[in-house]
Amino acid sequence: MSLKNLNPRFGVLLLFILAAGVIRVVLGADTNMSPIAMFTPVGAMALFGGASFSQKWKSYAFPLLALFVSDVILMQFFHQQYADGLLYRGWIWNYASFVLIVLLGQLMIKKASVMNILMGSAGAALIHFFVSNFGVWISGSTNMLTGLPYTRDLAGISSCYIQAIPYMWYVLAGNLIYSTIFFGSFELVKRRLRFAQ
Repeated sequence: MSLKNLNPRFGVLLLFILAAGVIRVVLGADTNMSPIAMFTPVGAMALFGGASFSQKWKSYAFPLLALFVSDVILMQFFHQQYADGLLYRGWIWNYASFVLIVLLGQLMIKKASVMNILMGSAGAALIHFFVSNFGVWISGSTNMLTGLPYTRDLAGISSCYIQAIPYMWYVLAGNLIYSTIFFGSFELVKRRLRFAQ
């Protein structure tokens, strides 16, 4: 395949996904795991990928690949204490939340409007909050307050969700800001380069 045959729209979409992965690594390198480490573009990346790739498999494959590569880099170089092999305990739940966010982008953002992007960003934050924190709890991760694994009862799951609330606000802010940047920039690029839909 020659460079002349590359679809410029596809190339721009990949560039956005790559940028999201790089930003995630830069922000996620915070070894203190402060809530600001959750102010990343990955939720917006999944939403944007779901709404923008014309071939459905690409809308899942490329955001999940960027998530995987950034996770491996973060776990192997910055957060080895949380690593469980290449990734971290309960990773499957986090990835499930991103699959659902891609699906949300496909279903909700057929046209990039302010309302669709706002609702999609909020929905993505809620999906991530409920699915990934369920995974934190069910996988036996450590309760930050006690230093012990979360108990497998209502108190344990409640504590897990309550402790995750500050992080959820950063995820929501990241979704809103990065979605605005991704969708807005992509619309400008589409108009300038006159991409086919």
